[in-house]
Amino acid sequence: MSEIKCPNCGTVFTVDESGYADILRQVRTEEFERELGEREQLMRQERDQAVKLAKQEAEVRLQQGVSDRDAKIAELTARLDAASAEQQHAREQAAAEARAEGERTASELQREVDRLSAELKAAEERQELALQKAQAEAAQHLQEELGRAEAQAEQLRSQLREQQNASALEQERAVAKVASERDEARAQLESERAVRASEREQLKAAHALELEQASKTSEALIRYKDEEIERLRDMKARLSTKMVGESLEQHCETEFNRIRMTAFPHAYFEKDNDASEGSKGDYIFREQDESGNEIISIMFEMKNENDTTATKHKNEDFFKKLDHDRTTKGCEYAILVSLLEPDSELYNAGIVDVSYRYPKMYVIRPQFFIPIITLLRNAALNSLSYKQELALVRQQNVDVTGFEDKLLKFQEGFSRNYELASRKFQTAIDEIDKTIAHLQKTKEALLSSDRNLRLANDKAQDLTIKKLTRGNKTMKEAFEAVRQSGPEE
Repeated sequence: MSEIKCPNCGTVFTVDESGYADILRQVRTEEFERELGEREQLMRQERDQAVKLAKQEAEVRLQQGVSDRDAKIAELTARLDAASAEQQHAREQAAAEARAEGERTASELQREVDRLSAELKAAEERQELALQKAQAEAAQHLQEELGRAEAQAEQLRSQLREQQNASALEQERAVAKVASERDEARAQLESERAVRASEREQLKAAHALELEQASKTSEALIRYKDEEIERLRDMKARLSTKMVGESLEQHCETEFNRIRMTAFPHAYFEKDNDASEGSKGDYIFREQDESGNEIISIMFEMKNENDTTATKHKNEDFFKKLDHDRTTKGCEYAILVSLLEPDSELYNAGIVDVSYRYPKMYVIRPQFFIPIITLLRNAALNSLSYKQELALVRQQNVDVTGFEDKLLKFQEGFSRNYELASRKFQTAIDEIDKTIAHLQKTKEALLSSDRNLRLANDKAQDLTIKKLTRGNKTMKEAFEAVRQSGPEE
């Protein structure tokens, strides 16, 4: 039996093996038919696209052939027009020569006209032959393009038939593949059923083991909680026994005075009695070295509360006042010695750093009063040498700063003088460049004048009587008369 969940309503129902196999076969058959239909549609689209592309290429080639033929016809027409223009020009030139040469006989002119007419006729025949040849070549080229397009279309048809045959073969293979997949799915279903049965057994065993481990863990946690409660009760009992008849402030002062002369001989630890700023702390701790330099300073606040108090305070309620007192009295650290929140695991663990709320602030239980003073004092002693070196370096930096100021002043003055000299130098360079440009223009003008004189000389040398009398019949006759009378004179 197999469970199937409806994807729409979420209902889970059970089907037997035959029903599950029937559903699987229906799903696979629908998927196969849908995939087969998609492939047929895709092949049909590819075939139509290939035929359309072949038609477009044939049309483009045909259009190209027609345009080439039109171009050749236009070229031949242009040549014919040019020949006609040359013929007209030849006629006009012949007529002009006939008018200019009055001495030529009418028979010579007629022969010249006949010769030009024959040449014009021959040119027209050659142009007609060239036009017919171009038209024949264009028709032959167009026929070749149509043949190539038809051959390509036939090739596409054969490719389409091959694709159809391949599609039929692929369909047969897909049917065989679906049958094999159905058999494999049935075998896989049997194996999955066996695997699920084994997994179900393993899950039962693992669940039983987890329940046993969870039971052991809960018992250990309960035992640990009971031990922690007993430990806190013992600690509270010891603190209460130790502080019978004295307050928390007196207890801390007594603990400090007990080791003052041995551990803190130069320290100051007294009550804060200055309330001029509106509030005051409980105790202030200060310590200096032999030279009078302050090593460390701490503002202490002691808070205790009876178990029978109706309103229970929290340690966070005193952070702001403690930070204000520390800032007002110029202390470096702020420490809250508290017996509040006796059940808090955070504050019962030891020294709690609350610098995330206020800088350099700690919350401790009374038993950590002396240890935190010792820790902060030792850390301050380690940093005292660095503070002294920092003061020395600051004094040296003052001297270096004075020297650097003088050096910067000298550099600024030198830089200003250099900029002035550089601007003057650049001005002189610009003036020299302008002078060079003016001289270059003068040189170019002289060279141009030399070229013009050389051209004028060449024209004068090339001038002859023959050129002067060309086209001037009167001057030609006058020079001929002078030549003829020259030997006689």
